[in-house]
Amino acid sequence: MKSQNIKIIIFGFLTFLLLLLSHQGANATKHVKKKQQHNGPRIMKERFYPSYGESMLYSLRNRKISTIFNVLHFGAKGDGTSDDTKAFEAAWLSACELEASTMVVPKGSVFLVKPISFSGPNCESNIVFQLDGKIIAPKNSGNWESGLLQWLQFTNLNGITIRGTGIIDGQGAGWWTKSGTKPTALRFYGSSDVTVTGITIQNSQQTHLKFDNCQSVQVFGITVSSPGDSPNTDGIHLQNSQDVTIHTTKLACGDDCVSIQTGCSGVNIQNVDCGPGHGISIGSLGEDGTTACVSNITVGNTKIHDTMTGVRIKTWQGGSGSVQGVRFSNIQVTNVDTPIIIDQFYCGGSKCKIKPSAVAVSGVSYQNIRGTYRISPVQFACSDSSPCTGLTLDTIQLQPVQTYGELDAPYCSNAYGSMKTSTLPRDCVTVQKPSMKQYQNKYNHGLCQN
Repeated sequence: MKSQNIKIIIFGFLTFLLLLLSHQGANATKHVKKKQQHNGPRIMKERFYPSYGESMLYSLRNRKISTIFNVLHFGAKGDGTSDDTKAFEAAWLSACELEASTMVVPKGSVFLVKPISFSGPNCESNIVFQLDGKIIAPKNSGNWESGLLQWLQFTNLNGITIRGTGIIDGQGAGWWTKSGTKPTALRFYGSSDVTVTGITIQNSQQTHLKFDNCQSVQVFGITVSSPGDSPNTDGIHLQNSQDVTIHTTKLACGDDCVSIQTGCSGVNIQNVDCGPGHGISIGSLGEDGTTACVSNITVGNTKIHDTMTGVRIKTWQGGSGSVQGVRFSNIQVTNVDTPIIIDQFYCGGSKCKIKPSAVAVSGVSYQNIRGTYRISPVQFACSDSSPCTGLTLDTIQLQPVQTYGELDAPYCSNAYGSMKTSTLPRDCVTVQKPSMKQYQNKYNHGLCQN
């Protein structure tokens, strides 16, 4: 009996223990399920409903960032009277931060902008300045700081493009009657891979479009427009720039349609309509005894009309350096005072003394130049100390608009080279090589070697 009671007690204890363990297990399971039920939604919430800060970060990381910066969105009025300079500055600063961004000047608005610089070098590359509206300069010169020589300037940029159907208007008529240096309308400095296309630049205070210390420049499909009597309003001015192409462009101004200055090489000008103006010029070079170097210049398939000169090279006495490797071909001239000129006695309207040194000119080719002139067909006024050498004239057909007697004859001095078939007028260059001071040319060319 006692043994049986012990068995009952042990069985009861084990039963209680099993029930206890079963209850704890059930509680543990409920706790796990409850924890899982709590954690599940929290994980889902974090994944799909993050906090505000995380949401912004998620959005910035995943959305397509806009690269279009319209000046109207930065406060520009575009009414032609309000000062929109600060809005242009703000739009540029935003565009500057993103590679291949676009700053938009929209069509249908007129923006009054004071002198401004769109500059790097901290800007990203390949920025586009989309100009479809009109930008005008202040008429009053009092809006310009003393000595400021640019209106719209782009500096130290890589891959900058100005394109569109818009207009840059310098409103320069008020400047033209004043003496002294005047601003350039649009200038690029220290930049590479530059493109200007489609736009119109008109009535500049002085030079319309200038490239200084630039590499790899493309200009095409633009229009420059100023009256023929607007002083010093060069169309395109090049200085210390290499690998420049200008084509399919109309240039009407009061000075050189294209002016090529020292430090330029690899310039190719094609299919340009020039006039009125002073023609297409290399120089003036060597002023105040400076050294000038210009090489590998090509001008072709171009129309020059109602201008003072056609294709011209002009240098000051007393300078040094050289102009070499120049080709003028397939040029139609109409009603031009003097279609072909080399002037090594250029004085800029002042009286100049003859000096023993000059910028050497050699290797210049004139091919298939035809049309009419008003004063003289050809003028080669070359230096005694540094004669022009390697001149080639081939298929030159120039007729006077009307006969002026002695003025019709070409003027050629110290010009050496060859004249090939179908050349009118004849007997201009001397066939034999120059016999005196050939070392001067060699010395000057040596100054321009890298």
